[in-house]
Amino acid sequence: MGNSEARTIWVFTGLIIAVGLIALYSATFENVRVSRQVFVDQLGFSVLALVVMFFLSRVNYRLFYDTAYIVYGISVLLLLAVLFSGRSALGATRWFNLGFFSFQPSELSKFAVIVMLARYFSSSNQRLSFNVRSAFRAAYEDLLFPFILVLISFALIFKQPDLGTALLVLGIFIVMVYASGEEMKPFAIFMGACVALVPVGWHFLKDYQKDRILVFMNPNADPLGAGYTIIQSRIAVGSGQMFGKGWLGGTQNQLNFLPERHTDFIFSVIGEEWGFLGALFLLVCYAMLIWTGLQIAERVKDRFGHMMAVGVVSILALQVVINISMTMGLSPVVGITLPMISYGRTSFMVFALLIGILLNLSSKRSA
Repeated sequence: MGNSEARTIWVFTGLIIAVGLIALYSATFENVRVSRQVFVDQLGFSVLALVVMFFLSRVNYRLFYDTAYIVYGISVLLLLAVLFSGRSALGATRWFNLGFFSFQPSELSKFAVIVMLARYFSSSNQRLSFNVRSAFRAAYEDLLFPFILVLISFALIFKQPDLGTALLVLGIFIVMVYASGEEMKPFAIFMGACVALVPVGWHFLKDYQKDRILVFMNPNADPLGAGYTIIQSRIAVGSGQMFGKGWLGGTQNQLNFLPERHTDFIFSVIGEEWGFLGALFLLVCYAMLIWTGLQIAERVKDRFGHMMAVGVVSILALQVVINISMTMGLSPVVGITLPMISYGRTSFMVFALLIGILLNLSSKRSA
């Protein structure tokens, strides 16, 4: 079973990377704002990612158990540091300029939160309770500590501002709490409190973030401003129809109507040039990765390994769903990349790290 799972992961990860490189070449072919070097960079990092995946498939994944809180602490320090000394672009301060590439700490925080929660939930639920009241109180305590840690990462990422990644971090927490087997009533109360605070959160959003949400309700309200990108994206995806316009043949792409087509809106390029069938092929590749990850999570006996697999699957599924729904106008634009497809070197390497861990877990039957 382990060998077949590993082969499945390698094959479909390779196909996703290949689709991404083909789409990125097209997205930068006649792009007056983005250099062809973007494609070259992604090609180099694709090779590096495969090396990282191979290396991580061979190490002992329990190493991450021992270093989970250290990794989380480093990620928080980096999130703090980037607010004071990071590079700003488009009104956000999210990157460290390392010369040869820009490093985005919020991407690393996804991995850090996963390993931290996996460590915590694999060692919790060990206390003995002698009555219902004490068990209920213990359940609240079990949720409060990891929630506070996740909230710290959420707040620091939101401050950059990066609403999309902040919501992803919260999404990882929700999925992993559900998978951990914690008491559902305290969990439901936590979720209810989060939903109740949504109207309050509106007042903390930047003006452009509010515009994106309002435009989601009615893209034609500002067709030449906040609604422009999503309108062009929907035109691109819809015009691809069943078979697409062919590689390098997308008009929205090649005539520079579609902004950010090498990052957040690269799925629009795929939909326009390869049509419904090309988009479906990519979705099948993602679905096979997610399904294989779920099988690994179910089979691995070690609780830490189980929670790690759940975390990897959750971030992959959430990011794919949010990005694709965003490009089709089914959710607000929140600046989320399409895993291993969009240009973004930090994001690419973090997913290589996560897939490498999944490969590692595929060879484990018990621990």
